[in-house]
Amino acid sequence: MTRTLLVAIACAGALSACGASRASSPHATPPAPDAPIPREPARLADRLRETEAELGDAIDRWLKAPAGARTSAPGEVTLWALYEQRALRLLVRKPSLASATAVRLPAEVRRKVASAVSAKRDLDRLTPRSHRRRYKTGRPLPAATLLAYYRRAQDRFGVAWNVLAAVNFVESAFNKLRNDSASGAQGPMQFIPSTWRAYGLGGDIHNPRDAIVGAANYLHANGAPRSNRRALYHYNPSTLYVDAVLRYAAEIRHDRRAFYDYYSWQVFVRTAHGDRRLTGPGLR
Repeated sequence: MTRTLLVAIACAGALSACGASRASSPHATPPAPDAPIPREPARLADRLRETEAELGDAIDRWLKAPAGARTSAPGEVTLWALYEQRALRLLVRKPSLASATAVRLPAEVRRKVASAVSAKRDLDRLTPRSHRRRYKTGRPLPAATLLAYYRRAQDRFGVAWNVLAAVNFVESAFNKLRNDSASGAQGPMQFIPSTWRAYGLGGDIHNPRDAIVGAANYLHANGAPRSNRRALYHYNPSTLYVDAVLRYAAEIRHDRRAFYDYYSWQVFVRTAHGDRRLTGPGLR
């Protein structure tokens, strides 16, 4: 049985970038990494609408670029995604602000914000604050490479690629965070070594390709795709975890841009002294 590291990047939830593109200026200047987040509901709702539109357009431009230029998220995608991530984390911390902001959002955006906030709150309940002093981070494989690995694993074991992507997102932020968990789980899909020996098919627990295939094997052996909920509960025996992963998986299935949105999010950890960002622009 695996034990998740439950990194805070995934726990934050993500507002999928599938809103309609704005018909105004071609595209706005992305916000700085530490750009202020409005605390007033009407202004925050306006900012979220703008952020979703701009992020969606930026992801579309990224996907239209030549294949060789798509090895990492462009700067504009990274900055818009970081702003979105920070805004949603604020809503998680302030339920009254979240409620007052949500009623001012268009229905589709409101639905996504509610899902994101619920996922983050669930995972916060499941995950204690971190007391680590050192964190290991690294760059993820290109998004296209990860997509190919998910789809190959789906072809082999029948586990939906978007479910595998959501697990990868929650467990390690697509291998951006590389610490072992407190229970000893390792690698981008966070396997306990004994479970890996049974389901890892002889691969390397730290290799994203092998880890994704091993996760598909494990989920299939425990009921996926017929019952993803049951399989995920075996992966981590918590309904909070299962609900969060399925929310992310549903967003990825609903809009292809959601995967690229999540992929572009940064690693945050919750500590006794507040949130700490470990990756992304603007860090010293």
